[in-house]
Amino acid sequence: MTDVARAELLSPGTLQVGINLGNILLVTGKAENGDPQGIAPDMGRALAERLGVEVQYQTFATPGEVADAAERTIAAGLTDGPFEPKRAIVIDFCDPYVEIEATYLVPAGSSLQTVEDVDALGVRIAVSERAAYDLYLSRTLQHATLHRARGLPGAFKLFVD
Repeated sequence: MTDVARAELLSPGTLQVGINLGNILLVTGKAENGDPQGIAPDMGRALAERLGVEVQYQTFATPGEVADAAERTIAAGLTDGPFEPKRAIVIDFCDPYVEIEATYLVPAGSSLQTVEDVDALGVRIAVSERAAYDLYLSRTLQHATLHRARGLPGAFKLFVD
């Protein structure tokens, strides 16, 4: 297995690791040398060590940018990103290594009290463009309207008004 994996690397001797900087649960900061820190970069580094190769991080602001990079890259690499059927067309996903739950943020006193209440006519949901939340809600919402925005802060991925 190791020889096969090593032979498929984009750059011989280097594992390219795409890192989504938009999730503070997976990437918590930067080291003095500029490398990302957190569970996602740690996993990439551990895999590179196991393969006996160097690790090189490529950082992206959003999961959508990571998916775009994966589409452009023909050879093997590694990236962190949420499973989504649309992305599975071009990305081979492993089993999940972490589950991050999400819910909606609504104004105080809102009549929206359950997740089911949110999918109603006239409800507008702001979501970070091309994040897993966007892809999931695009498939599942039947009545509410999605408003996609670039660069929403991580704490406000799903904001309902």
